[in-house]
Amino acid sequence: MPELKEYGIIPITPSILNESLSAYKSPKDKISSLEKSGDLIRIKNGLYVVSNKITNKNLSLELIANQIYGPSYISFESALWYYGIIPERVYTTKSASMQRAKSYNTPVGNFEYIKVPEEYFSIGLKHINIKNEYAFLIATPEKALCDLIMCTAGLRLQSVKAMHEYIFEDMRIDIEYISNLNLNIIEDCIPFGYKKNEMRLLHKLLSNE
Repeated sequence: MPELKEYGIIPITPSILNESLSAYKSPKDKISSLEKSGDLIRIKNGLYVVSNKITNKNLSLELIANQIYGPSYISFESALWYYGIIPERVYTTKSASMQRAKSYNTPVGNFEYIKVPEEYFSIGLKHINIKNEYAFLIATPEKALCDLIMCTAGLRLQSVKAMHEYIFEDMRIDIEYISNLNLNIIEDCIPFGYKKNEMRLLHKLLSNE
């Protein structure tokens, strides 16, 4: 229906829907009907997205993740997979946030939010703009690596050798990506991260590759 198609894949709130469906006698009932028919998908209370059977466009889990809980940015394995740096597809979209840790199981996928320090949050972020239709916030590859090392429970790496094994054997990161990483971002992360020693080892490893 044209009232919904105009929003494309951008998540929308009930107030926006009420305005768009104001011609109906009861916009609230219409929203409920559209949800039951599958034309409208409730991501969480207060946030919807139009079904791709209406828009003929694939949903962006990255965009949805930014909207569900924030401020937040795509990171960890999700960012590394997005850039093609790790081979295994990630089935939970992981983000970093300054807020408390939280997770959401939704009709379009699972989303996890992991808390990072406030001073650390804004380092190494970029906006990805898709065809001037929508944009989302994501960690750079360097920041995603720092986030992953810093927030993986029980991960304690005490040597460059151990870091090498983690990066290239456990994570299976392709070495061709390593030479293009910006080590300045890792340097910026070190003073504010939880695992300063591990981040220094990461910087030392990558500076020698």
